[in-house]
Amino acid sequence: MTDLRDVVAQQRFEQGFTDADGQTRTVFADYAVQGNTRVILHVEADPALRGTGAAGNFMQALAEHARAEGLKLAPRCSYAVAWLKRHAEYDDIVA
Repeated sequence: MTDLRDVVAQQRFEQGFTDADGQTRTVFADYAVQGNTRVILHVEADPALRGTGAAGNFMQALAEHARAEGLKLAPRCSYAVAWLKRHAEYDDIVA
């Protein structure tokens, strides 16, 4: 697993995870900026990572990043909405 990175020029958070074949694959979230809020537009995992928990681990890293940076997340993607609803411990970062 690689560290979560904010690719500001592409308005995208990314993180790499190792698939069953040992290849590093990416989970990403596209976002829009609204002040200190990141509107999460779309979360996607590489097909080789689906069902491995990588997207959930990515969302946890993203939530921790938002908290550490003083950011709020406004989920619009159905996956991000559902994940944040299931993880009330991150209610403080939801816009």
